[in-house]
Amino acid sequence: MQLFIMRHGEAKNFVEQGSRDDSQRALTTEGKLEAKMMATWLHKMKIKPRQVFVSPYVRAQQTCAITTAMMQTAITTLDFITPEGDAKQVHDFIDGWCSEQGQVVKLQDESLLIIAHMPLVSYLVAQLTHSNNTPIFATAGIAHIDYDIDAMQGQLLAMVSPLDLC
Repeated sequence: MQLFIMRHGEAKNFVEQGSRDDSQRALTTEGKLEAKMMATWLHKMKIKPRQVFVSPYVRAQQTCAITTAMMQTAITTLDFITPEGDAKQVHDFIDGWCSEQGQVVKLQDESLLIIAHMPLVSYLVAQLTHSNNTPIFATAGIAHIDYDIDAMQGQLLAMVSPLDLC
């Protein structure tokens, strides 16, 4: 299975947002552009995730809406995919989801997209690849992991960011 772990686009700071509630921070104009660039890249690469799991935070939801606009995919919001989320819990969830789906369809040729936040996305890459590599994600950056469902671990193949596409 191909896993794509994406950080949300650039978000407004607390002053711009006018609120101290981190979950309500929205994308900036730049963040929306970053998400559109990555959506175009996913489309050009013919990446069509079977499922998208996304954080409930506004900036992640907005990134998801922009990124999946050219896709026909199932989208599920997961309350535990937050900046302070537990990478092991997300890993366990992915393995459980793969097990359930694998009983219905062969997942080897499928892909999955997760849209979340730093530092969770960084820790999640380390957790899924069983390495000490915790990459720093640019806003709207995507990590591509070749994930072995049976071994329940993967290999980091690439990191792509909007800056790489310029």
